[in-house]
Amino acid sequence: MLTGQKIVIIGGSSGIGLETAKLAAAEGAEIIIASRSAHKLEQARSAIGAEAKVSTYTLVLTDEGQVQNFFAELEAFDHLVVSAAETSGGAFLSTATSAARQLMDNKFWGQYYAAKYGAPKLNPEGSLTLFSGIVAFKSMIGSSMLGAVNAAVANLAGTLALELAPLRVNTVSPGIIDTPSRAGMAEEARNSFYSSIAAKLPVQRVGTAADAAQGVLYLMHNRFVTGTVLHIEGGHSLI
Repeated sequence: MLTGQKIVIIGGSSGIGLETAKLAAAEGAEIIIASRSAHKLEQARSAIGAEAKVSTYTLVLTDEGQVQNFFAELEAFDHLVVSAAETSGGAFLSTATSAARQLMDNKFWGQYYAAKYGAPKLNPEGSLTLFSGIVAFKSMIGSSMLGAVNAAVANLAGTLALELAPLRVNTVSPGIIDTPSRAGMAEEARNSFYSSIAAKLPVQRVGTAADAAQGVLYLMHNRFVTGTVLHIEGGHSLI
């Protein structure tokens, strides 16, 4: 149980971050969620439940100064989860370099800033969880830059597990997860995409935000796990 522990979740207003907040709150944790959208933060507070102890902060993760100030305002806490990221893909030769740089800013540098300024406030017996993704470990057409960024995150976490010890640092690597991150797709196209992936996976379905959130909680609970990449991808790497 996480009773009495304080957990900071950047990206906690939707998707995997929100599901993690719900599960942790149900175990008695105090939750601090941060994201760029004040509206989504208020919706998340309601979704987590009125009985839970929840604080919210608006934060642009790619703004180093904002991230530094955010952690400077916080007292010590036990766990940090950084699930926020805006991702993109496309053919290597036709993708603008500016788009590739933006992806690096969104997914790598944002997590880097959070780790850099959050680690000094973390309980040494606690944990830091970063997010990579399956394309770091399974090459897919159209994901060259995202795969490179995800690999960089995983490598960063492994090294930090040594440098920040005894603080535990781990990476969650989700596969295809049904979250609001694909809400921009037309419903028919999105459902077709999920169905095509599900038909190929050993588990015969795509993942849910709750599937990934359960993995995050495992990494908080198990104090003998550090420097690892937890693959939550339904056997995608096998096909």
